[in-house]
Amino acid sequence: MPKLVDSHVHLDDAAFAIDRGAVIERATLAGVDTMIVPAVDIDSWPRIRALCANHARIHPAFGLHPVFLPHHAPAHVDALSSWLDDGSAVAVGEIGLDFHVAGLDHELQRLYFVRQLQLARERDLPVIVHARGALEEVSLTLRRTGGLRGVVHSFSGSEQQARQLWEMGFHLGIGGPITYERAQRLRRIVAQMPIEFLLLESDAPDQPGAAHRGQRNEPAYVAEVLRCVAALRGEPEADIATATRANARRLFDLDRRSA
Repeated sequence: MPKLVDSHVHLDDAAFAIDRGAVIERATLAGVDTMIVPAVDIDSWPRIRALCANHARIHPAFGLHPVFLPHHAPAHVDALSSWLDDGSAVAVGEIGLDFHVAGLDHELQRLYFVRQLQLARERDLPVIVHARGALEEVSLTLRRTGGLRGVVHSFSGSEQQARQLWEMGFHLGIGGPITYERAQRLRRIVAQMPIEFLLLESDAPDQPGAAHRGQRNEPAYVAEVLRCVAALRGEPEADIATATRANARRLFDLDRRSA
């Protein structure tokens, strides 16, 4: 069975409170033996740290998510810098811009995004980026900041936007949406993109694939994303699994952390 990395799963979410252990076991049985858990706000940092401390192959990322803007305060960025001091974080995330959700101040989002990008650059950490309704500005901000690496998770942009990202060395996070036949543009991008910039993800408990529409998503379902990607590219599943696993381990420096 191919070994897979779920590069984006909110395993600390309350949706998993009752059966988190069983969810992890099902993921392992499906071949998903490594997971990256990004934070959304300052309150999520301690529970993610505690969760990851008990599982050698579950790794934390800490950041301030744009959708949770009402929960943030400017001092939280300074707190993030201190929180990263123990070296456990594999990335700064989930950070970014969201111009889709109404009522979220765009200027304030930009402030938090840029400050966290600068922090990631100072710490030499990759970033896990959320870009909904704001991909063009996110790409411009990444280029303007410079000296960064990371992944734009749940990528849903154009071929040109995808190319701009991987030309900057950024990865595309691909999950459940690829399994819907209507996602023709995304499928075309994934079928043709350079494999070295592809990461697999669940974004669980959100964004379930076509086989689980309306249900809670789980990291185990990354195996279904793998099958879909392999079919679209006309390549063996084992080859896609090996390549995307290597991409994730390289981006998040997991080999050093597992040593």
